[in-house]
Amino acid sequence: MNEDIKVVTTYDIEGVEILEHIGLVQGSTVRARNFGSDIFANLKNLIGGELVGYSKLLKTSRDQAYTRMIEDAKSKGANAILGFRFQTSTVAQGAAEILAYGTAVKTK
Repeated sequence: MNEDIKVVTTYDIEGVEILEHIGLVQGSTVRARNFGSDIFANLKNLIGGELVGYSKLLKTSRDQAYTRMIEDAKSKGANAILGFRFQTSTVAQGAAEILAYGTAVKTK
């Protein structure tokens, strides 16, 4: 997925020279909950435990947003992303956006 792009949460890479700051890169996806998952989630709330359906939905969403961010960086000629973060926001009742973002750079 990102073999040729180094992604770090820090704002520098020790021992690596940054040649150019390209700027913001991002990838996002908007996902809605599934009615069937909601029924099981409500039952699970009564007895406790992990909401597996939601965990899988969020993992898939994060993976897709991350992949889209990598594609954005590649399209701009970057070979690394600094300051990588995820952000989540509600866009409608039952729907959320997962955003992956960072600063694209070219390194030596």
